[in-house]
Amino acid sequence: MCGFSGFLTSPIFPNMLNPRQILARMGESLVHRGPDDGGIWFNSGDGIGFSHQRLSIVDVSNAGYQPMISESGKFVIAFNGEIYNHAVLRAELEAQGIRPTWRGHSDTETLLACFESWGIENTLQKSNGMFSMAVWCSESKQLVLARDRFGEKPLYFGWQNIDDSRIFLFGSELKALKAYPGFEGKICRNSLTLMLRFGYVPAPYSIYSGVAKLLPGHILTVSMAEPEPKITAYWELKKVMLEAAQKPFEGTFIDAANQLENLLKSAINLQMLADVPLGAFLSGGVDSSTVVSLMQAQSTAPIKTFTIGFNNEKYNEAFHASKVAQYLGTDHSELYINPNQASEIIFKLPFVYDEPFADPSQIPTYLVSKLASKNVKVALSGDGADEIFCGYNRYKFTHDFWPIFKKIPLHLRKRVSRFIGAAPIQAKFDNKFFKVAQALEQSTVKELYSSFVSHWNNPNTLVINGSGSQTIVNKEAFEASFLGDVEGMMFLDMISYLPDDILVKVDRAAMSVSLESRAPFLDHRIIEFVATLPFDYKLRNGTTKSLLREVLYRYVPKTLIERPKMGFGVPIGLWLRGPLKDWAENLLDEKRLKREGFLNPNRIREAWAEHLSGKRNWEGRLWNVLMFQAWLEAEKS
Repeated sequence: MCGFSGFLTSPIFPNMLNPRQILARMGESLVHRGPDDGGIWFNSGDGIGFSHQRLSIVDVSNAGYQPMISESGKFVIAFNGEIYNHAVLRAELEAQGIRPTWRGHSDTETLLACFESWGIENTLQKSNGMFSMAVWCSESKQLVLARDRFGEKPLYFGWQNIDDSRIFLFGSELKALKAYPGFEGKICRNSLTLMLRFGYVPAPYSIYSGVAKLLPGHILTVSMAEPEPKITAYWELKKVMLEAAQKPFEGTFIDAANQLENLLKSAINLQMLADVPLGAFLSGGVDSSTVVSLMQAQSTAPIKTFTIGFNNEKYNEAFHASKVAQYLGTDHSELYINPNQASEIIFKLPFVYDEPFADPSQIPTYLVSKLASKNVKVALSGDGADEIFCGYNRYKFTHDFWPIFKKIPLHLRKRVSRFIGAAPIQAKFDNKFFKVAQALEQSTVKELYSSFVSHWNNPNTLVINGSGSQTIVNKEAFEASFLGDVEGMMFLDMISYLPDDILVKVDRAAMSVSLESRAPFLDHRIIEFVATLPFDYKLRNGTTKSLLREVLYRYVPKTLIERPKMGFGVPIGLWLRGPLKDWAENLLDEKRLKREGFLNPNRIREAWAEHLSGKRNWEGRLWNVLMFQAWLEAEKS
């Protein structure tokens, strides 16, 4: 796991700037992603430069040094990630009679050799891994950027006009782009509107105007001769699902479980390959317990596992994780945290996430990553399973109740919704009840999905001069009509919520403490197989993730796992009324909001007052605003 950055510009570089110093400065901003080594490559004749920071995982020798030049000199690469099947790719090259002079056994060197023989796109289609990369093609004078199928690894890019020069900047994090002298960094109010709705800035947008995120599964090509980026997909989930619909799985539920078990074993075996200590996050739920079970089954030594606990039972999964760890015989570590420890982390969040990001589970994710980083350099997680196997409560709600709701006249549903919405917290209506109230007011499944994933309704009125932009969800919702209601939601989550929230949360938290995170459920072979399965293999007899549970219960007793879904949450609502109250009040001060000029204070102050009084639980809405405000404060410092 690493971090990279760079630029492409005219060969006539501004005299007052030293390109190598700039590259060094960009690289220094990403040292947390790769503290083991750093390198710079600059070609003055073509105006192209790469900076790379390395976290040595596979082939920790100098043979893995980056930026790396291919054997013929045709390609130069700066690479972040892991190609899990790179040994297979080497074997395939050699079977074709292609025998490069290997300098080491790094996957980066494998990629370059494959590029020379098969081309970049064909190589990526053969690759099983997580990655983002920048490749300079010396013959065509083109820069190629690419990102893995699900967006596990980040990649930002954009043109900047600086000192009468046109500069194309790119990098693993916004920090690196901001390190370029003269970077403008103008806040995009439309992106802010989206952030307040979802809690994150969805791709392809970023918080800055003129800077974008490359979509997962895509390749970008740009050059000084053709400055308009050409972006194409080398892998698309929609295409996978369309093909799966034409060739559905015809076996039994047990047949499917057997095949899934074999695929999971293979994926986890590949992802356990490392030349450094390795472990796993363990919450005690279905997803992480499955990963740890299959890891331990394939290991002769106890797997190192890590979890975070809270003294509030409603949010604490550490007890359950400990029971699973004890049963499997892992080397388990846990850390219980209190609001004071969480408060310390909150001040770091703007620097960890680089742009406003408001998933409250970012706090325990950072803490469990920090805990793990003291003992291992790689940690496997259960991320992706909820979206793939139908795990979220909104899926079950839609399956169980939407067919009933849509038969009730809309005007009657709205009347019930208003009644629920008027109920105070003291009447034991929590956030889930308010979500139900919102669901009652929707007339289509698309609207229902939007209500589930949105925090602020009509955030356009919240942001001064802001308006909502078209998102990938808006676009793809219409193109997923061949799927059922719930499967359509799962599809939308996999192309939006998963890469832009879940994977961002884990990548930034883990990499901020120089820990590599891996997600075996996102092995594309698993997704392509599960797409062929009947829906009732995923949600079966009222049980979510049925097929995955069938595999897990071959390794762990059902009694250790079966309990209501909790999620990796924190008691933010309580903390905002308690230890975080003064911090929040300062950021939400009416005069401050007016002075900054981004947000209309009226709705925010109303929500804050209702939350403090206990009339409502607006933790989701308020946390989105607070994370923007905290980020904005850090921007000024």
